Amino acid sequence: MNILIIEDEARIAKRIERMTRAFFGEVAQILLCESLQSGLKAIDQHPVDLLLLDLNLNGEDGFDILQTMVAGSFHTIIISAYTDKAITAFAYGVLDFVPKPFDEIRLGQAFARLNKEIRPPVHETRFLAVKRGGRINLIEIKNIRYIKGAGIYTELHLTNNQTELHDKSLEALEKLLPVNFERIHKSYIVCWAEVDQLMAEAGGRYNLLLRNKELLPVGRSKYKTIKNRLI
Repeated sequence: MNILIIEDEARIAKRIERMTRAFFGEVAQILLCESLQSGLKAIDQHPVDLLLLDLNLNGEDGFDILQTMVAGSFHTIIISAYTDKAITAFAYGVLDFVPKPFDEIRLGQAFARLNKEIRPPVHETRFLAVKRGGRINLIEIKNIRYIKGAGIYTELHLTNNQTELHDKSLEALEKLLPVNFERIHKSYIVCWAEVDQLMAEAGGRYNLLLRNKELLPVGRSKYKTIKNRLI
């Protein structure tokens, strides 16, 4: 677990580091940065699994680069006193927003979301940020038909029939997507609004027929859940 902390107040940074080590133990490799510039450099030079980001860094606004951060393969947890920005942060696809002042229990709850299936409400996450041609583009969740695993990346298949490549894995996106998205197969997540019907095929196989007539495979372990949801 490679963890990057971007926090300009040394006392708070050390407190976050101490609580983080208490939660993750020796498996955590933690790097501290005190500015957005040094944080971005660290992300370019080191593998990151989890980013803990303050939004006000020596007068710099963390929201200026939040889209860049959430487009990465890692999860982002905001730790900030600017609670009025929490709704916007969640809309961009952060894993959690921990308001300052905080304690070990609240920070631990944010860390627990990494390992638990705690899904956000339907209207909490509004965008997925993707990198394209050196720029960050925000894809609205409501425009995603389904998501397909593509190695360590994912393909966002959109309602306009375009496809966008995302740096996050299916497992990482599953923690950010609202409850109207369902993992139906080891390689597919679908938006329920796009589903037409469940179809049985020869050999005990099952597919989901989408409203645009595409067929997606259904994993055997997912069949009963999907069938019950479609009743």
